[in-house]
Parts: sequence; C-alpha cells; structure tokens
Amino acid sequence: MITPAVLQVAATPTTPALALRPWSLEDAAPVVEAFRDAGLRRWTSHTAENEAEGTQWVRSQQQSWTAGDRFSFAVLEAQPGGLCGQLLAGVVLKGVAAGEPAAEVGYWTAAHARGKGVASRAVEALTGWAFDTFAAGGLERLELLHQVDNRASCRVAQKSRYDFHRMLPAAPPSFPQAGHLHVRRISP
Repeated sequence: MITPAVLQVAATPTTPALALRPWSLEDAAPVVEAFRDAGLRRWTSHTAENEAEGTQWVRSQQQSWTAGDRFSFAVLEAQPGGLCGQLLAGVVLKGVAAGEPAAEVGYWTAAHARGKGVASRAVEALTGWAFDTFAAGGLERLELLHQVDNRASCRVAQKSRYDFHRMLPAAPPSFPQAGHLHVRRISP
C-alpha cells in the first residue's frame, strides 16, 4: 500500500504556495462548489450536485487510494504553519500497475484559480511524486490527454514539460471530440 503523501509546492513571486494532499471529507462542500462551474463541467465527467454527492465523490477518491489504483490529491493554497486554505484544483494519477510502463495524469482547476499557474505547478508536483514512487515498479512515462479544443489544458501540458505525442480520435461519450496525447518520460 502506498502511504498517502502531502506534497508541497513553493510560492512564486506571483502565485501562492500549494499543498497537495489526499482528499478528506471536509472537502465535500468545496468540491460541490467547484463542480457548479459550467466551464469545469464542460471538460470533466464528474458531478457533485449537493453535499451528499460531494461526500460520495470524496469517499470514492479515498477508496481508490486505498485500493492502490488511483491516487487523487486535493490542491489547496498553503497557509503558514502547515495549514491549508482554499481548494484550488484536483490532480490524479490513474492506471498505475506493477510492470506497466505508463500511467495517466488528470486534473481540474476551480474557476477562481484558473490562469494562475496552479494546474501546471500541481501537475509538475504530481509527476515528480509519481516517478519517485512508482519507477521501481516499472513506470517509465506519464500520459496527459485532453480534447483538442481545450487550449488551456494544452498549455498546462506544455508548461509541465509533457511533449505532444499524437492526435487521439474522439471516443464518445467520455471523450466526445478528437484530442491530444502528451507524454512525459522519466528522466534518466
């Protein structure tokens, strides 16, 4: 079993420090609020209409962590003294399996945190953690997928040093348009 980790990302001159930690039940209400955004709903299949659904979503993230098949982190603004502030985003590593060379990275950003470098910095932190944690088990590369018209996700991939690999065909209903596959390989 992989021990849950808290990842720290230093502040920059223009952006706050970040804390990435496994989801907790206190995140249910902020998740519901984030998922109310039409922009987020356009790019994700996740929904949480009320606190009960938010709690169910958080528990699902926790269960996947325990099962060892999906490692999802809440991305929060780090506060002095190790405290965490407002929910900014979520990042996830999925498809990790012993002996498999590839896994997938996913993310979403709350409306109030977009355009501030949160997603690329969180993806970078998750990427480092993934390679540090799973390289010995055979992980060699991470894949990041997005629909072709999601220009913001393309910028996040580029800023996070994921190289464009190839076009992907549409795969409705979860991936209704053609997309991009970006890849980042473990550094030797």
